[in-house]
Amino acid sequence: MKYALVTGGAGGIGEAICRQLAADGYTLYINYAHSKEKAERIASETGGTAVCFDVSHNTEVISAVSEIGRIDLLVNNAGVSEIGLFTDTSEKSANRILDINLRGTMNCTRAVLPEMIKFKSGNIINISSMWGQCGASCEVDYSASKAGVIGFTKALAKEVAPSGIRVNCVSPGFIMTEMNAHFSEEDLELIKEDIPLGIFGQPRHIADAVSFLASGRAEYITGQILAVNGGMVI
Repeated sequence: MKYALVTGGAGGIGEAICRQLAADGYTLYINYAHSKEKAERIASETGGTAVCFDVSHNTEVISAVSEIGRIDLLVNNAGVSEIGLFTDTSEKSANRILDINLRGTMNCTRAVLPEMIKFKSGNIINISSMWGQCGASCEVDYSASKAGVIGFTKALAKEVAPSGIRVNCVSPGFIMTEMNAHFSEEDLELIKEDIPLGIFGQPRHIADAVSFLASGRAEYITGQILAVNGGMVI
């Protein structure tokens, strides 16, 4: 039996990851902070368990991971974004972005690592963003948080490799989820023009990348950033 914890499992990308991992044979723990009804529905349909905790609150994370027990795969997917000028972003908003996107990733990873190290086995997959690779105007705090996730992935991969633990990162491009629902049709057409493959990413594209990195087919891969962006950032 393989056990996976997916943070932000009720979001668009999170749901796709959960459903794919369930198809891959994982027993799922689907984390949510607010979307209880959706998380419980996904859990019911995948044979998993919905687990409520805020990834930015370390005490909640530690308590939840302790109750879950052994976790073979951690997917750090929970994240938030905000569009606006850097100078207009409030300290509260900036802290929330960093607390969830970066510190949340670190909190969850720190909580599961002792057991993984004990068993000398484990797999951690972090979800970053293409903006963490090249930066986005009007999403400066978000870009910084996602760049932090990339640096965290590379450093931790070196540290825990001797314990048989792999740490990798998936870096999505423009993915059609509710987070991007605010774009107008005109905006979407302009964005599509910047994507060499000429199509928008779908949540299943990220789920497929996670599935690969979680599998034995990727047993010799660690510390890598798998960009899934249609060629938008190369």
